[in-house]
Amino acid sequence: MEMQKTRFDFDFMSKRKIGLIISSLLIIISIISISMEGLTFGIDFTGGTLIEVGYSEAVDLDLIRQSLSNSEFNNAIIQYFGSANDVLIRIPPSEGLNTADISNRTLALLADTGSNIEMRRVEFVGPQVGEELKEDGGLAMIYALMGIFIYVALRFQRRFSIAAIVALVHDVVITVGIFSITHFDFDLTVLAALLAVIGYSLNDTIVVFDRVRENFRKFRDTSPADVFNISLNQTLSRTLVTSLTTLLVLIALFVFGGEIIHSFATALIVGVVIGTYSSIFVASPITLALGITKEDLMPVQKEGDDLDAMP
Repeated sequence: MEMQKTRFDFDFMSKRKIGLIISSLLIIISIISISMEGLTFGIDFTGGTLIEVGYSEAVDLDLIRQSLSNSEFNNAIIQYFGSANDVLIRIPPSEGLNTADISNRTLALLADTGSNIEMRRVEFVGPQVGEELKEDGGLAMIYALMGIFIYVALRFQRRFSIAAIVALVHDVVITVGIFSITHFDFDLTVLAALLAVIGYSLNDTIVVFDRVRENFRKFRDTSPADVFNISLNQTLSRTLVTSLTTLLVLIALFVFGGEIIHSFATALIVGVVIGTYSSIFVASPITLALGITKEDLMPVQKEGDDLDAMP
C-alpha cells in the first residue's frame, strides 16, 4: 500500500538513541539532586505559619532576620515575595502559640524594620495535617499511574502500557528534579500541577499510539520503525499547536499571575515541554524496543468467524 504523504518528514526513530541518552542524563541528575538536596516543601507539607508582610519601601532581609534572631522565631525562613517591598516569612510549628499570637508577635518584632508595615496574609497548617497531605499526595500519584497502566493495557496492548508508564514516570521525575535543583517551593499546587502533567502527557501519547495502531494495520509491508515515524509526523502538527498554545497561556500565567502561583505555573511549563518530548523520544522508542509488531495489533479472529461470513 502506498504511504500517505505528511506535512513533516522527520526521521525521529533514527535519533532515538540520542533521546535515550538525554533522558537518562536528565533522570540521573534529577535523582541525584532529589536524593542529596531534597525538595523545598511548602507549608502545606511541613506545617507551620506563613506570613506575608508588605512595606511602603524596599527593606533589607538581614534587618528582618536580626529582629527575629533573638526571639522564639529565630529559625524562620525569610525571603522576598515578588519585590523588595514584599516579604514572606515561614515559621515552623510553635508549641503553645496559635496563629493570632504568632502573627501579632511577629508584627511587633518587625516594628523597627520599616514604616507602614502591613500584614497581608497569614496561613497556618498543623504538622500532622502537613504529613498526611504529603502521604495522600504521593498515594494519589501512584494510584493515577496504576489506573493509567490498566487503561492503556486494555485499550491498546501491554507493550504500549509499559512504554506509557515509563514516559509518565520520566516526566514526573524530571519535573520534580528541576524543583529540587532550583529550590522552588513544592506545595499542594505543584502536586496538582504534576497530576495535570500526567494527564497532558498521557493524552499526547495516546494520540500517537492510536495513529501507530491504525498505521500498523494500514501499512502491512512497512517496518515498525517507519510506522512510528509516519505516525509521529502525522500527529506532529497537532502536538505542536496544542503544546504551543498551552505554553502561551502558562507563560502569561507565570508572568502576570503573581508570585503565589509561580511554582504552579513553573511545574506546568516544565511538564508540558517534557511531556511533549517524551511522547516522541521516550514512549515511542520504548514501545519499539519492546518488540511491537503488526501481528500484536491485528484484530483477533474468533473461531467460527469464517463460517459466519459464508453465504
